[in-house]
Amino acid sequence: MTKMFQAGPPGKSIKSDCQVFYTPGPEPLKIKIESKVQVLFSGAIRELAEKAFSGFGIETGSVQIKDFGALPFVMMAQIETVIKRAHPELDKLSLLPELKEHAKYETTPGRFRRSRLYLPGNQPKLFLNAGIHKPDCIILDLEDSVPPAEKDAARYMVRNALRTLDFFGSERLVRINQGELGMLDLEAIIPHNVHVVLLPKAETAEQVIAMDNKVQEILKREGISRPVYYMPILESALGVLNAREIAMASKFNVALAMGLEDYTADIGTERTLEGTESFFARSMLINAARAAGIQPIATVFSDVNNEAALRSNVRETKALGFDGMGCIHPRQIKPIHEEFAPSEAEITKAKRIILAADDAEARGLGVVAVGSKMIDPPIVKRAERTIRMAVDTDMLSENWKEQA
Repeated sequence: MTKMFQAGPPGKSIKSDCQVFYTPGPEPLKIKIESKVQVLFSGAIRELAEKAFSGFGIETGSVQIKDFGALPFVMMAQIETVIKRAHPELDKLSLLPELKEHAKYETTPGRFRRSRLYLPGNQPKLFLNAGIHKPDCIILDLEDSVPPAEKDAARYMVRNALRTLDFFGSERLVRINQGELGMLDLEAIIPHNVHVVLLPKAETAEQVIAMDNKVQEILKREGISRPVYYMPILESALGVLNAREIAMASKFNVALAMGLEDYTADIGTERTLEGTESFFARSMLINAARAAGIQPIATVFSDVNNEAALRSNVRETKALGFDGMGCIHPRQIKPIHEEFAPSEAEITKAKRIILAADDAEARGLGVVAVGSKMIDPPIVKRAERTIRMAVDTDMLSENWKEQA
């Protein structure tokens, strides 16, 4: 009996996705469409399916597509999944949607990463409006949030999302898997304008170097000159103890992130709101990141319904020295941005430092002084960052110098 292959989420309560069933066979390809918008779009769905199967050289068998409002990039990912599950020898071929103009913007190493919104890579319904909430970063996750049986489908889904969706200027991040699965993830995503790759459970510098070597190999092969940056995540005792080496393992590292759920499990305790059990780890990460000249990024706050506790956590996180943190729901973004915003006192101090630096430069002086205190370049740089954040959060006018 011929085996039937399928892709797409199970059940009937499905949104913005589809189910694809494919049974190889000798008869000419037969395609059946079921859709909530069948009258309007069944012809377009059929045309897409015919083109997809033809692109993989498949002209026989039986196909059934149950559409639940899937956009073309989603349907293309599920069709590619079912084809490759049935014909793994076709793994080198791809079914790529058009690379949209709004998906071509780049990033910079020092940009704000106050908020990073995690989105499971196998749930496209969560992708579609993610950029509207204006997180600094959007993380399309291929690791923990994706069941093992759906890793392949999520890989194609994330790749297609990178080519298609408008994230409204948010930095485009992907968290890959560990080991060989991670190398497959890199092959899938690197050519499609991913800005930053998150390396989970980083424990040694060698892991970062191996990832870097693979990324550079892909970029060279594809003729891509733009850089791809990295954010290793520390999630174990060994990773924390090797924090400095990991932070300095690649010139493309832009941040070092903390994953406290796995870390606390690794050291044999439970995560608490007070965070005393992770104070050492967080401090190690901050110092390692600062020593390497990259950003320290805190873990997610998991209680999405407790805004007061979230704000308290962000204030503590900022006071320790972190530049940002993860979030698992859009409602966490605004409180995180507000709590990471500089205070009036910080803004006033930063303005004085920058004006003093401008005055010193205009007079040809190599030393910056604020009152009787000498100010070195790192302090000026920090003041500039404070001002940029104040402007970004509408606490300060862009032409504030003219009003000074």
